[in-house]
Amino acid sequence: MKKVFALALGILTAIGGFVDIGDLVVNAQVGARFGLSLGLVVVVGVLGICVFAEMSGRVAACSKRGTFDLVRERLGPRMGLLNLLASLIVTVLTFIAEVGGVALSLTLVSSVNEVLVVPLVGLLVWLVLWRAKFSLMENVLGLLGLCLVVFAVALWKLSPAWGDLTHQMVAVAKPGDETWLTYCYYVVALFGAAMTPYEVFFFSSGGVEEKWGIKDLTTMRANVFVGFPLGGLLSLAIAGCASVVFGPANIDVASLSQVGMPIGVAFGKVGIAIVLVGFVAATFGAACETGLSAGYSLGQYFGFQWGKYVGPGKATRFHLVIVVCTLLAVAVLMTGVDPIMVTEISVVGSAVALPLTYFPILVVANDRDYMGEHTNGMLANTLGSVYLVLVVVASIVAIPLLIVTGMGS
Repeated sequence: MKKVFALALGILTAIGGFVDIGDLVVNAQVGARFGLSLGLVVVVGVLGICVFAEMSGRVAACSKRGTFDLVRERLGPRMGLLNLLASLIVTVLTFIAEVGGVALSLTLVSSVNEVLVVPLVGLLVWLVLWRAKFSLMENVLGLLGLCLVVFAVALWKLSPAWGDLTHQMVAVAKPGDETWLTYCYYVVALFGAAMTPYEVFFFSSGGVEEKWGIKDLTTMRANVFVGFPLGGLLSLAIAGCASVVFGPANIDVASLSQVGMPIGVAFGKVGIAIVLVGFVAATFGAACETGLSAGYSLGQYFGFQWGKYVGPGKATRFHLVIVVCTLLAVAVLMTGVDPIMVTEISVVGSAVALPLTYFPILVVANDRDYMGEHTNGMLANTLGSVYLVLVVVASIVAIPLLIVTGMGS
């Protein structure tokens, strides 16, 4: 019974933790402007994160070591350092965006300017990462994040023309008033939001912390192949709600408050209260994950003690990294920079860094010295190779599309 409960709880936390500020904003923007014509991009992205999350989780279970530790050892310090820098920049940018997302969520509740809320958010995130137990942090925030399921219920309540939504998703046709360059920009942004690098590093590092072994592979795979796809369905529901409510009126989504408006249309104040809890939990959980991921990556590469289960006195540099990242996030956000803009930059940056993130995982997952008999099979290698081509293409076109389209405007 304990194993069944752990499996169910792991799946629930995976669902609740999948949707972060990037998914909330980008999916709502895409839904308002393009309907569900980009829905297949979400499906492709979710399959991609499942492929590489399973690989990284299997690596952690078989080797009992962190991803960056193995990358540095297997591919050498230079390749490891390039991988570290690329992923760390994106992770820190995402961390700043998530802290800003928590501040925006609390502003919706309190009507206090988000700049004034930022120091409090930074303090709370640091306290949770310093003192709270890993399991408590993961389970409480993940389960509260399930409040975002209200988007799926709201989409059903809004009674859209399901045939039209399905046709949009299958036809993959852009609206007539949008350019193909803008369409391609949002393809890359959605793909980057679904395959954010920190997700696989957090997932595998958490596995090392929780002492996964070969016996835990089934539970790990259930978390990946059930939790992430159901989280992807939430992303599609967010886009669908925005399409139904904002699409006919040609309204663009430019703020977090607009992301939640379809819930108000469907369920009134009760729905708004539920979705606000989901916003706070999802963004706070993602802030904790990205903060930990920054400490994980540096600790694993440079070889100093790291881990949420290790006391601050024994993992001083790990906790110092988290403190520095938190202070940096607060300092950037206190300048008044728009967290939504940071979010959009971070998801495009994620697309740029994808090859440097996922190529090393593919290499390590095929190394019998680390994996023994649990190296990649033909299916994992085929999917991994296909996605490696996709992420290379996305990384090449991401920056040019950002510049040419003015961030999709």
